Amino acid sequence: MATIGRRLAIVNSSNEWCFIDYMFPPLVITKLYIPRSRPNSVPRPRLLERLDEGLQRRLTLISAPAGFGKTTLLSQWLASLERRTQSVERPHSDSGSDDPALHSTFYGLRSAWLSLDDGENDPARFLAYLVAAVQTVAPSVGAGLLAALLSPQPPPTTAILTALINELSTLSHPFVLVLDDYHSLDSRPIDQALSFLLTHLPPQLHLVIATRQNPQLSLSRLRARGQLTELRAADLRFTPAEAANFLNQAMGLNLAAEAITELESRTEGWIAGLQLAALSMRGQQDIAGFIRSFTGNHHFVLDYLLEEVLHQQPAHIQQFLLRTSILDRLCGPLCDAVLRAPAGSGQAALNAIENANLFLVPLDNERRWYRYHHLFADLLRQRLQQGAGSSPDGAAASVADPHIRASVWYEEQGLELEAFRHATLANDVARAERLIQAKGMPLHYRGAMAPVLSWLTSLPGAVLDARPSLWVLYASAGTMVGQPISSVEQKLQAAETALQNAESDDKTRDLVGQIAATRAMLAIPLNRTEAMVAQSRRALAYLHPDNGPVRTAATWTLGFAYQLQGDRAAASRAYAEAIASSQASGNSMITIAATTCLGQVQETENRLALAAESYQRVLQLAGEPPLPAVCEAHLGLARICYEWNDLQAAQQHAHHCARLAPQMETPDTLAGCWMLLARVKLVQGDLSGAAALLAKAEQFVRQHHFAHRMPEVAALQVLTLLRQGHLTAAAQLAQTHDL
Repeated sequence: MATIGRRLAIVNSSNEWCFIDYMFPPLVITKLYIPRSRPNSVPRPRLLERLDEGLQRRLTLISAPAGFGKTTLLSQWLASLERRTQSVERPHSDSGSDDPALHSTFYGLRSAWLSLDDGENDPARFLAYLVAAVQTVAPSVGAGLLAALLSPQPPPTTAILTALINELSTLSHPFVLVLDDYHSLDSRPIDQALSFLLTHLPPQLHLVIATRQNPQLSLSRLRARGQLTELRAADLRFTPAEAANFLNQAMGLNLAAEAITELESRTEGWIAGLQLAALSMRGQQDIAGFIRSFTGNHHFVLDYLLEEVLHQQPAHIQQFLLRTSILDRLCGPLCDAVLRAPAGSGQAALNAIENANLFLVPLDNERRWYRYHHLFADLLRQRLQQGAGSSPDGAAASVADPHIRASVWYEEQGLELEAFRHATLANDVARAERLIQAKGMPLHYRGAMAPVLSWLTSLPGAVLDARPSLWVLYASAGTMVGQPISSVEQKLQAAETALQNAESDDKTRDLVGQIAATRAMLAIPLNRTEAMVAQSRRALAYLHPDNGPVRTAATWTLGFAYQLQGDRAAASRAYAEAIASSQASGNSMITIAATTCLGQVQETENRLALAAESYQRVLQLAGEPPLPAVCEAHLGLARICYEWNDLQAAQQHAHHCARLAPQMETPDTLAGCWMLLARVKLVQGDLSGAAALLAKAEQFVRQHHFAHRMPEVAALQVLTLLRQGHLTAAAQLAQTHDL
């Protein structure tokens, strides 16, 4: 639906500025930052060598529980790759290098990063971030993909990935793409998308996945083919030498060898446990006694150490840690807003926390954006909830306020999706509802379908009944994702019931109009033209003049009904109005639909040149890879090219239509593709080919009960039989269908 172009300026791994185009809701750029390698981190050459070797394969998988240093290791490795890439000269045929493989592996190698969380469970948003990450190293790749991905009806995942893979295969330089925290996702479609990418991975790309649990990918097949490098918890654990280096050099404890050995044994090399233990030992008088008591299930040990670490921090730092733990990513101004603190104090606190080595991960080289170590953040949030539960205001009020302030800050920055998310976490229904409707174009019209539907699904019926507008939003979103008509109708009826006792004003009238507009859309797949006309007119009568998105949709639906009824003049007027209003609001999907339908009307009136212009305009609007909705434009162009005797172009457009049509909710278009191709076969004298296509079309039409298509199929079959000399069979078929 509506999209607003933006450009992000970021610095890639080669310290070069590059620009990323993105669409509303905007992508969070800090997810694309490669975490900076700490100068005092423990060298791990054995693991870096394993990662280097993995570059010869398709996938490197780093799978281990929380706290095993996956992200730190990868940031070290990428920093190492960057140093070596810059030091390796371009290989020449007469190069005197003793190790030509080194040149081919590291010359021109670049690095891209994507930090994942549950906000990317929506496949379209995941793919949008994937494209954005790729653009940090190859800005020219995917220029037309982001707009398509963040539309309400994005192209199928395989189409997006195919286009992306084809563009990647043209790159002159190799690069590494890291997907960090892949365990945050719980989406089978995303697993399938990643499997498709791995199957067709171009040689320029090496994929790295860091996760707490095995992804649902064909790992056994990759192992068998020698295409997988794996690092597990057993590989990531600190060795005794690494533990000694960490405790004495990085943490400055100066422990005896016996104490290090015992502590390393008790933690089994678990890096987070060692770090928490080291923080707790600062200021301890009885180190040996502490180490002896350091035992038991690591969850309980972690709780104990967290208490020890927090208690050793100043009170204001403790409060800062707890109250900012609600944030997935932190920067000074955001922390100031959440804490209602003076400007600049948040950045000062972040600097102090980083210097204290308190599990704060910098996300950029400028030290403006950070995140807490995930395990540390989980425990801080747990403690925040426990403290809020014992407060006089109760947990809900104490935790909700910071979320509200975060929501306000994100809204002021133009990040509506993040603002909406914090409003839902605060259980501020009114604010969340307003943010969905922000700027006149609902969030779920702009690519944020999954979070909006997830929130609406989570609300109890009583809350929805108290706010009929939420029922209407719920029904609208359900219509857009193809929920059953009966399910959507139940939501509309619930909205009407809730509106019975509401005071009649502009808002309630507009809701009545939205309900009617949704019912008009529901009538389309049922081919109920009378209902389309009645509900569309009702919608336009009740909708507020400022409700541009819904009024535009209702106008298009009315035009579609007129077209089905054969009133071409009325249909053309409605489509022209819908195109004008949708272009003004940026509602690209309605622009595409109305322009396609206008082309069909022009074609019916035998104004083929005008119709061809309309269809070509649709293809331009759809971009690459095309949206499935452009299948009708391709079919229209195929018909026109057939009339103009350009049979090759007619075939090309028909084949494009046949690939896209199955992805639409109106699959009868596919029968039209096959009938057009059969006409071309007849002209070319391929009678058996034409008969085969028509048999396929007949089976399809009967299977899907598209009775209105059968006379057209039968007419072409009669022509084919006549060309084949089967006059009796042709006469019988014509009589059967009353042709």
